[in-house]
Amino acid sequence: MPGTLSFDDLKTRVQDGSVDTVLACFVDMQGRLMGKRFHAVNFLEHSFEETHCCNYLLATDLEMGTPDGYASTSWQAGYGDYVMKPDLGTIRPVPWLEGTAMVLCDILDHHSHLPVPHSPRAMLQRQVARLSDMGFDAMMATELEFFLFEQSFDDIRRGGFRDLKPISGYNEDYHILQTTREEHVMRPIRNHLYAAGLPIENTKGEAETGQEELNIRYAPALDCADHHTIAKHAIKEIANANGHAASFLPKWHHDKVGSSSHVHQSLWQDGQPMFYDASDDLGMSQLMKHYMAGLIAHAPEYTFFLAPYVNSYKRFAKGTFAPTKTVWSVDNRTAGFRLCGDGTKGVRVECRVGGSDLNPYLAQAAMLAAGIKGIEDEMELTPPTSGDVYEDAKAADIPQNLRTATETLRGSQMLREAFGDDVMDHYTRCAEVEQEEFDRVVTDWEIARGFERA
Repeated sequence: MPGTLSFDDLKTRVQDGSVDTVLACFVDMQGRLMGKRFHAVNFLEHSFEETHCCNYLLATDLEMGTPDGYASTSWQAGYGDYVMKPDLGTIRPVPWLEGTAMVLCDILDHHSHLPVPHSPRAMLQRQVARLSDMGFDAMMATELEFFLFEQSFDDIRRGGFRDLKPISGYNEDYHILQTTREEHVMRPIRNHLYAAGLPIENTKGEAETGQEELNIRYAPALDCADHHTIAKHAIKEIANANGHAASFLPKWHHDKVGSSSHVHQSLWQDGQPMFYDASDDLGMSQLMKHYMAGLIAHAPEYTFFLAPYVNSYKRFAKGTFAPTKTVWSVDNRTAGFRLCGDGTKGVRVECRVGGSDLNPYLAQAAMLAAGIKGIEDEMELTPPTSGDVYEDAKAADIPQNLRTATETLRGSQMLREAFGDDVMDHYTRCAEVEQEEFDRVVTDWEIARGFERA
């Protein structure tokens, strides 16, 4: 697979002048790449071992504010440093930026050099290690949905985020004619990401005006999260370079379908799919049934990690292909969890709850923790639902807003056992901050509705 560079490969490219800049990046709570641009020679001589960043970067919001209430860092504690430790197995070229390579970093405590427990990459690594101790490897794949707009980010910002114009005028789901008009953006996305070492499968039009989808081949869980994060970052940069904005906001307009990030998952052992049992009517092993039982039973508790913002919950609406119920069904896109590949070695579960704004490390870590709990407790999987799940009054609801999701997160014993109280208190505070910021703002809707008539 082209793209991933060894440390020696990077040295060669720096020596021949084809690389002069190294992006040392880590992933913040929002799933964004943060970090520094190193002169490549300095990186090779010194910073490949470690560099530093302010510890506020894992206790901030989308606006890079410094909310209070975090135990890990504060004004009182003085906002010290974390260590950014480059994972040299993640070096890759950045083909859409001239002379540039990238490496992902793990975040370590400055004094102990141990992983910072609430770092998203560390949280996923911890669950992967738990599965490894059980003899399993998690294989996962995410689908990235987003909207392309005619205008650039700067134009939209200067216009007050009003009069947004999607790049197409009609639903372009699987539409070849319309997506041909978007190839000046989508073709570079596919090719640049493939050249960066991501196993790109395809892009397609999605079920709304200007909506796109990128599919990346399944991979070990940590690689999958790395691929997702790099791809999301690249999509924004490549779209911007072509004069367009790409948005992963789940619901940008109340009359438009939202954007999701479905997550496919299965467990393997020694290269063999452990979710498959040829003797079962649906091809599901007992291991898979236990895993899915945990995944579904604990879904309300980890919904915040799939839907982290106030806007995230506007996406959950019947008749939009976004789920409203935490039940499973066989190849049925109205359910929160869909059994895919039934009766084959490719049998897997697709979680359809997550929105395009999720942090893949947090989402995957939480789902793996729930699945592990199902295996450990040998939880029994309920029978599948059928038909229009939106109309199933007996099915449990996905939390309908951030407040409810925050409270189920706060009270989750399963997540506290998997990640620790300090980590869960940290992310509960993150959820509270988002709600507090929304609650203090007067929205355009309120003014238009009540300015004259109230």
